[in-house]
Amino acid sequence: MAIKCIGVLTSGGDAPGMNAAIRAVTRTAIFNGYAVKGIMRGYHGLMTGEIKEFKSQSVSNIIQQGGTILKTARSKEFRTAEGRKIAYENMRKEGIDALVVIGGDGTLSGAQTFASEFDIPIVGLPGTIDNDLDGTDETIGYDTALNTIVDAVDKLRDTASSHERLFFVEVMGNTAGYLALNGAIASGAEAAIIPERETEVDQLAELIHNGFRKSKNSAIVLVAENPTTGGAMGLAERIKKEFPEFDARVTILGHLQRGGSPTAKDRILASKMGAMAIQALSEGQRNVMIGIKNGELVYVPFKRAISHSTHVDLSDLEIIKILSI
Repeated sequence: MAIKCIGVLTSGGDAPGMNAAIRAVTRTAIFNGYAVKGIMRGYHGLMTGEIKEFKSQSVSNIIQQGGTILKTARSKEFRTAEGRKIAYENMRKEGIDALVVIGGDGTLSGAQTFASEFDIPIVGLPGTIDNDLDGTDETIGYDTALNTIVDAVDKLRDTASSHERLFFVEVMGNTAGYLALNGAIASGAEAAIIPERETEVDQLAELIHNGFRKSKNSAIVLVAENPTTGGAMGLAERIKKEFPEFDARVTILGHLQRGGSPTAKDRILASKMGAMAIQALSEGQRNVMIGIKNGELVYVPFKRAISHSTHVDLSDLEIIKILSI
């Protein structure tokens, strides 16, 4: 069936650059003769029928905005067969023939299931600050979040150097340590504690015994927010009990990392990926995410994108250690 109308939605956690992606999808689709409909609040809005027609001016002046003009939500109902059937019926009613979905692994997992059940052409864009999707070197929002972390740690360094303290800075990342690892390198932190390594070594004990140099009167450690690492609060509690000679402080950056105007890098990535999503649909592609590998845009099957087989380069931990002496 020929595609005449494309629906676009954002789902899951918001990421800076989502608006740039929405803009690129909308305008590239219109340029190529497709009608576009914006779906509010992700899959939830697809089920409740919160859908409106998008024109070129609908996406004016949004490339610089953080968040998403389409809003986002997590939907338990869409995880059920009944919920997806309602969503599909609303799609048909609105005349939507194909979807572009922007989000992380949960979004793409939902798209994979939805596409297989109803034979819908769906293309995904990797919109997540966690950078945890396989088949792409970077995700939309990751660079902006990384810059937010570096800015926060730079400010914290000013006060850390005034006190003899150990500062734990908790960053997001879900199951991936990219933000903690690269944030630590970029900000000159003394260490990064990441989930990818927690099962093989006690990273806190290693830090205290080896990493926290006697030549330094303070240290900043970036910690990935994850049950495996215990998070920054868990580590600070351990310091109190096991290493009382150190005065530990905790800063949790939380949702600050999701906000802010996207960097030039994220705007460019989102714009290119958004345009490529429409090209993919016009070529008859389906069930693929647009990724970037070695500077080239590529098609990544949903199954691979959500496989969690991407891992951080653990040798980067050695770089942090060497550079913090």
